[in-house]
Amino acid sequence: MRRFPAGFSTRSAGSMFRSGSGEVAGMANDRASRSVVKACAWSAAAVAGIAVVGAASIVVSGWLIDGVEQANGSRRTAIERSVVGDYFGAASAVFSGLALILLVVTVLLQQREIQLQRRELALQREELIASRTELRRSAAADLRALHIQLTQMQMDDPALSEVWNDYPGQPPAVIRQHLFANLTYSHLLLVHQWGDRSEADLLREARYMLRSPAFRRYWAASRSLKESLAPDSDEGRMFRVFERAIAEADGGSLAPTPPAA
Repeated sequence: MRRFPAGFSTRSAGSMFRSGSGEVAGMANDRASRSVVKACAWSAAAVAGIAVVGAASIVVSGWLIDGVEQANGSRRTAIERSVVGDYFGAASAVFSGLALILLVVTVLLQQREIQLQRRELALQREELIASRTELRRSAAADLRALHIQLTQMQMDDPALSEVWNDYPGQPPAVIRQHLFANLTYSHLLLVHQWGDRSEADLLREARYMLRSPAFRRYWAASRSLKESLAPDSDEGRMFRVFERAIAEADGGSLAPTPPAA
């Protein structure tokens, strides 16, 4: 607990508080007075500036009037000529209106041109997106063609299976069947990625393909690899579709793998 020094009383505290409050109030009054002085000074400067501008305008106007009178010979001639000039006030008003209309039309045309440019930019953006999609499809098709070529070489020459063989211990005939089944599965996956097959179409294709015992053997041999794919990827969704088709065909459980011929 905080201790106060000896001789400290509530009266002294009150006096100190009042003195502190007085100092704060004095500082506030000083700031207010300075603000008032500044405002008065700015007001006086503004009034003086207006007075100076007004006086200068009067002086300059007098000079201009004297110059006009001297140029026309007399004040009466200057007045008559100024009256003649007033006849063209309506024409000047018409031209001013026409200028305003032209300005509005120009603004509207510029706004329309800006809108057309925005539409053109949007169309160009869509074309770029479409071109990017087509390039991606073309690259996927090239990779697909290379994959088919490599698989064809492996199917034609059983000795190449020793270099890249995902089905070790299987006879050459079974390896060829697995490779062809993998090509069929990859083709269906590519068609799905291009948006040409819905999930219902994939399920119908899976039911048809799983009627083959050879494809069932391929699925059993490659299921562990497909199961490890990301669930939110196209391959993961394809895997779940085939698993659903197998579960429907087997009554809710996976059927045993048919023996190899």
